[in-house]
Amino acid sequence: MQAGNDTIGPALDALFATRGAFAAEPPIILPAEPYLDTAGEALRRRIFLTRGEGGETLCLRPDFTIPVCIRHIEEAAELPKRYCYRGLVFRQRADGPAEFVQAGIEDLGEDHRAEADARALADALAALQTAGLDPAGLNVILGDQGLFEAVLRALGLPQGWQRRLIRTFGHDDQLKAVLDALAKGPEDTLEGIEPQLVELARDREEGALTRLIRSRMEEAGLPPHSGRSPGEIAARLIEKVAVAEARLGEGALKLLEAFLAIDCSLDAAADRLAELMGGAGLDLGRAMTVFETRNLALQAANVDLAALNYRAAFGRPIDYYTGLVFEVRQPGGSDALAGGGRYDRLMTMLGATQPIPAVGFALWLDRVAADLETRGGAA
Repeated sequence: MQAGNDTIGPALDALFATRGAFAAEPPIILPAEPYLDTAGEALRRRIFLTRGEGGETLCLRPDFTIPVCIRHIEEAAELPKRYCYRGLVFRQRADGPAEFVQAGIEDLGEDHRAEADARALADALAALQTAGLDPAGLNVILGDQGLFEAVLRALGLPQGWQRRLIRTFGHDDQLKAVLDALAKGPEDTLEGIEPQLVELARDREEGALTRLIRSRMEEAGLPPHSGRSPGEIAARLIEKVAVAEARLGEGALKLLEAFLAIDCSLDAAADRLAELMGGAGLDLGRAMTVFETRNLALQAANVDLAALNYRAAFGRPIDYYTGLVFEVRQPGGSDALAGGGRYDRLMTMLGATQPIPAVGFALWLDRVAADLETRGGAA
């Protein structure tokens, strides 16, 4: 592997080996499609794209998670398995060099998710300490996308609105804009649609709506197999009307805003959540059990919950995260020294024949080295 620093790199390699991780070295030039399909806009717009000899779209490696997962699927490797890496990644950045070194661990196939989550965070902190930074002097911020999704379900929002809100998780400005739109009520997206169609969709009369759409298509002379079927169009219109006309009541909106405003030490978070949701008569079910079980696993891994900061609105702007997300920063800083989270849906999106639980983390070694140098450490 390529060293990020003459001292830090080998020390991290040794640490990762003690954690039972196998070294992975994916190529620097990779197919771009997996990133374009799964990583989200925040990463897509920073990828360096190129063309292969056969015209295929390629990219310089923007991260290790996706190629490590793809290689595991291709090799049909045994599970559970941990992979480690250290090497160059390439991203367009306004605040730093376009190529820099990352190191980290991907933990695949561990069914005990709480223990795997706790291990990922504990190993990230141990890696920073190995690199020369004292975790006690750093800010550790946690969020939970699964808990956010559970709150949206508990509020009974239409699926379309839930998807819109989930897509904005981790993007504060976008999330606020969607909440504002949800509070205002009906949108103007139904203008130009025949009122009879809207009425049937509003009443969820899918059969009658399908027949009317088929009749309108026949009147327009459209062949029966052109584009979407009348049934598909009816189903989409029903959802579109539900989304356009959904309005979050003042009480529900305040509850969602109160949830997103939770910002406290992790040891106090469960009580804060229980008080807020219990007062509203809402049950977050399995998502809350996962949250509390993970806290117990973190304590078992000797991670001090009082030293961690839980922010209900905190997410990382990569689309494949599904549960725990975290970043480690310098106090007052906005750049992650380390970050990671759970991505249980990614493996099937990349071609796995069955769901594979997965969690991982990465260190930005250029930022670590720069911080050590600033503080007069051994960079």
